[in-house]
Amino acid sequence: MRAYKGIVQEGSVQLPEGVRLPEGAVVTVTISEAEFVRATLRAALRPNPRHNVKTRVLRPTFTARRYQH
Repeated sequence: MRAYKGIVQEGSVQLPEGVRLPEGAVVTVTISEAEFVRATLRAALRPNPRHNVKTRVLRPTFTARRYQH
């Protein structure tokens, strides 16, 4: 069994340059607890361009009131 280090980018594992795995190879990905927490926090703090939040500006509405004397 061999071990390779890689980075997950956009849902897939990116291996270093020159690493070739045979087609159809069964692989197991293990992640340490500290690295999992660090990656989760990094993803939570990174702005996501796919979720652009448009803020709504609420403008006061004026209604005419009839004053009775």
